[in-house]
Amino acid sequence: MGQVEATTQREIEAGPEEVFAALADYSGTRQKLLPEQFSEYEVREGGKGEGTLVHWKLQATEKRIRDILFAVTEPTAGQLVETDQNSSMVTTWTVTPAGEGRSKVVTTTTWNGAGGIGGFFERTFAPKGLNRIYDAVLTRLAGEVEGAAK
Repeated sequence: MGQVEATTQREIEAGPEEVFAALADYSGTRQKLLPEQFSEYEVREGGKGEGTLVHWKLQATEKRIRDILFAVTEPTAGQLVETDQNSSMVTTWTVTPAGEGRSKVVTTTTWNGAGGIGGFFERTFAPKGLNRIYDAVLTRLAGEVEGAAK
């Protein structure tokens, strides 16, 4: 087994506080950001940042569906860490200033991949697919907060 990592980022024309608030709003904004690969979205506890417990299914490929139950923490300012209670998957969202009224959002997802030849293919192709999915989330996030900032 090896660790698999997928990272994507985007600069957004809105302040870091506003961007972070939108990402941390699991009971409102966050669900609107999810593309068609996500289903069965449900906030089970909390709903705003630290202490939130949120469930969804992620269909990464035609045959691969992950049942995810994320526990959310905020270890540092501008950072949300979503730790899956059903697997080794951890997604970290980091929002930092990127100039006047701009933010940089980086999302990194890691998990323990399979061994052998299956693990090779997972490490090679899974990050690309996950990056496409999270790029869509970041595009929707930009649309949500950039429109509100103007």
